[in-house]
Amino acid sequence: MRCAVVTPVVSRRGRGGAPERRSPEARLDEAVGLAAAIELDVVFSGLISLSEVRPATYLGTGKVEELADVVKAEHIDLVFFDAALSPVQQRNLEKAWSTKVVDRTALILEIFGMRARTKEGALQVELAHLNYQRSRLVRSWTHLERQRGGFGFLGGPGETQIEADRRLIGERILRIEKELEQVKRTRGLHRASRKRVPYPIVALVGYTNAGKSTLFNRLTRAEVMAKDLLFATLDPTLRAVDLPHGTRIILSDTVGFISELPTQLVAAFRATLEEVLEADLILHVRDISHPDTEAQAADVADVLEDLGVEVKDGGRVIEVWNKIDRLSPEAREQVQNQTLRAGAEAPVAVSALTGEGTDDLLGVIERRITSGRVTLSVTLAAEDGEGLGWLYRHGEVLERSTGEDGVLQVALRIPPERAGLVTRRFGARRVHSM
Repeated sequence: MRCAVVTPVVSRRGRGGAPERRSPEARLDEAVGLAAAIELDVVFSGLISLSEVRPATYLGTGKVEELADVVKAEHIDLVFFDAALSPVQQRNLEKAWSTKVVDRTALILEIFGMRARTKEGALQVELAHLNYQRSRLVRSWTHLERQRGGFGFLGGPGETQIEADRRLIGERILRIEKELEQVKRTRGLHRASRKRVPYPIVALVGYTNAGKSTLFNRLTRAEVMAKDLLFATLDPTLRAVDLPHGTRIILSDTVGFISELPTQLVAAFRATLEEVLEADLILHVRDISHPDTEAQAADVADVLEDLGVEVKDGGRVIEVWNKIDRLSPEAREQVQNQTLRAGAEAPVAVSALTGEGTDDLLGVIERRITSGRVTLSVTLAAEDGEGLGWLYRHGEVLERSTGEDGVLQVALRIPPERAGLVTRRFGARRVHSM
């Protein structure tokens, strides 16, 4: 499908004085990337400057006519308008250009629909789609104006087609919300069972295409889809990872964020993003080679704040500066100097593609995970193989020695809240803080 990408650039006065986080050129590049992510053939792309947003067509009359000529000359099948359009604006632009027009929300929803692989992901995308469609039902198509009569003793003209469509969408939304509520309960049970086994959860978050899935594959030796493509992966994936000194964690790869992420998607994916809320540690993966890395980091921070995550909590959030292999030698040196100056809560510079820095990252994760843990000394009978296995499964065995009488002495590191579990299992007299 031949596509034109249009990115409107509203003047600061037209935005009410609000500053722009990223350059217009970076916004256009991202919009073209979104179109490419859904395999559209972009034959035209351009920035459109305007002083204010027009209620009827968003753009001024002259710009609308200018783009109509482009659409006709290039035989364009679809125009991707990189902004949120009202139903009236969308309808008027489609009439003026005689082609289909989709806004940023619709295109991102379409990409998510293509990427969803699990039932949960498909349900979440469908819910977002339906909420979006319900807001579009104000469009006055002829078939939506006809009325249907009532049944039985019900008289009167009945409901209009638009009311029937809205009712059917509402009913489907309720059914999906019930199914997602069940998914949420199931996830809650899974999280509760994971808490009984002391495997800390480490969640990867970041802007789309920051390299989260490549890093996930590098750390877990998994084969999650990882491409140089916006929203290459959608459904969350969890894998176990053993840290350098034996601590086992569960690493979770989550959906990538993006600027102006549709509110329908944030709401629909809240069940998935609860994995982030429940995580013991959050790795904020940044593409440090991207010219708009600071703006991307701010967009991710906004979404995390909306979810209730305190981004400035240095004990829980680690910044991972990815793609250092793409930097020039001068830029790499600058990044290294920045990480050295940051101290204990310094970002970790890595290349998920080459593996550079990933060992350092695993070490930082382990130090954060084990900080504040209690070290216990547990005495076991030589024949208590079951008890020894239990200790390995529920804690981090640091040292193990056998006395002359065959008795095992085990040094165990464990979170403070789980120390009572060890005490109950092996008896208080045989558990001592070290």
